[in-house]
Amino acid sequence: MPVITLPDGSQRAFDQPVTVLEVAADIGPGLAKAALAGKLDGRLVDASCRIEADAELAIVTEKDAEGLDIIRHSAAHLLAMALQELHPKAQVTIGPVIEDGFYYDFAAEQSFTEDDLAAIEQRMGEIAKRDLPVERIVMSREQAAAAFRKLGEDYKVRIIQDLPPDPEKKKEEEISIYKQGEWMDLCRGPHVPSTGRIKAFKLTRAAGAYWRGDSANEMLQRIYGTAWRTQAELKAHLRRLEEAEKRDHRKLGKKLGLFHMQEEAPGMAFWHPRGWRVYQLIEQYMREAQRAEGYLEIRTPQLADLALWEKSGHADKFGDDMFTLQAEERRFALKPMNCPCHVQVFNQGLKSYRDLPLRLAEFGSCHRNELSGALHGLMRARGFVQDDAHIFCTEEQIQAESARFIDFLHKVYKDFFGEPELLYRLSTRPAQRVGADADWDRAEQALADALNAQKLPWEELPGEGAFYGPKIEFSFKDCIGRVWQLGTLQVDFSMPGRLDARYVAEDGARRTPVMLHRAILGSFERFIGILLEHYAGDFPLWLAPVQAAVLNITDKHLPYAREAASLLEAEGFRAVADPRNEKINLKIRDHAIQRIPYLLVVGDREMAARTAAVRTRAGDDLGPMPLADIAARMRAEVAARR
Repeated sequence: MPVITLPDGSQRAFDQPVTVLEVAADIGPGLAKAALAGKLDGRLVDASCRIEADAELAIVTEKDAEGLDIIRHSAAHLLAMALQELHPKAQVTIGPVIEDGFYYDFAAEQSFTEDDLAAIEQRMGEIAKRDLPVERIVMSREQAAAAFRKLGEDYKVRIIQDLPPDPEKKKEEEISIYKQGEWMDLCRGPHVPSTGRIKAFKLTRAAGAYWRGDSANEMLQRIYGTAWRTQAELKAHLRRLEEAEKRDHRKLGKKLGLFHMQEEAPGMAFWHPRGWRVYQLIEQYMREAQRAEGYLEIRTPQLADLALWEKSGHADKFGDDMFTLQAEERRFALKPMNCPCHVQVFNQGLKSYRDLPLRLAEFGSCHRNELSGALHGLMRARGFVQDDAHIFCTEEQIQAESARFIDFLHKVYKDFFGEPELLYRLSTRPAQRVGADADWDRAEQALADALNAQKLPWEELPGEGAFYGPKIEFSFKDCIGRVWQLGTLQVDFSMPGRLDARYVAEDGARRTPVMLHRAILGSFERFIGILLEHYAGDFPLWLAPVQAAVLNITDKHLPYAREAASLLEAEGFRAVADPRNEKINLKIRDHAIQRIPYLLVVGDREMAARTAAVRTRAGDDLGPMPLADIAARMRAEVAARR
């Protein structure tokens, strides 16, 4: 007779085994109708799962985060079934849940078009209306392989054959299969009880994808989709996607003349004058801010002997992502990150405890051999520059340095984003790591203490830390609700020792320093991409590559326009005069498209009165203003960093 303990601590006893759905029905008919699955002793299971012994159980509904993931996973199955009804020769491969949706990869003779997606989506709706029961079936490995071989699903057979065996061999291997109608798929589950529970979905795009993500393998067809609890949530998400499309930094970068990318240098930006101006403004800001915080700026080589990366552990972890070359019988690597080189700077000359903490910062140029299919403008690049710094300190100094860094990061984000909404996550030890567990315990506790000391809300991300230490991830939620991971703070007890870093402690002993890895922007390229999308190209005045454009109505007014632009430049502003012999409305439109914050129109009256008619980027007409007043207004806005 199982006794079921519910999340509120109450218990329900049954005189025979029961399913999750039967427990929900015993609690109330409303919960039974809403139940999608269960969380049995912390493990997600289907609503049909049979409970035979005492257990803790939470009923999962669509309101739960796990419930939404289950809906999306089931929507991937709905997609695969619909596609195979329309294209019986297509083979299914894998279809996982991703952020905000799902995808499924297919081996098919044709590439799927927008018209195909519309037809598949319509068939998905028809299958959902059939409200087919979703049934979990358990088979042996051999039975499952035979069943999919009979269906001609070669990829599923390969997946089954590649599944790792039970190392302890305590029971016969079981493979779970999910059926809806006559269609079935290999899956761990859980899934919704019936297809009718999938109510709001949309196929978004098709793309190519290599089998198992390996470019040496065959190309498959990937279809992306999104699924939500309700049609209202789906519509809201699609509106966000439309807004995100308008804000795509790649389109804005081209439209505003900031940068471009081309096949001759995949994953690396060609910065144009206005884009490079934005880049330099950010770099100059960070340089001054870091200097005020006690950082010493350094510069390290982009190329180093591979032996350094082997000793640091990066070659084992990131070897496939490193660009290497050979010269004079030595193997070199372009640095994928800066930390081992910073240790080399620390190692020059014996340091004392009096020298700690030592804060070394570098705008370090790095390269990583990202897969071509993963490249995405400035957001995912092969060449990038990090605002990287490493703090060498004693273990006793970790808390103070962590608190100081968090305060610094908050100030920087406030200057760039105003009052940003931030998320804090603590990523703990991964399976592949270096260092003793005792060191990881101390490092993880140090970061948790730093967050708690600042009274910051945070969540744990188990297994997501760097291979050399745990980290705090600082993420920013932009104006349309997207979350971007930006800064990091990592505590590293391992790398300094691996690279022979030592200092003389107060008692005269040689000790290994603790190394705090920290970044605020992440990389300049990605940060600029995020700024572009967050502001939709409307950079705050202090960051705008051109802050004011002076527009003359006729050629007679051009000398005064140039004089006004020169006066503003003398005041430290980035101003241009537009000498084109075009109608003033065309000039205004062109510079508005370029997102220039202030448009200053000059004609006969303005020239006579030494004023300019001021229009803002937002479309406000401020009327004629003396040039000195315009400069004062702009100076106040720059100082406020609004």
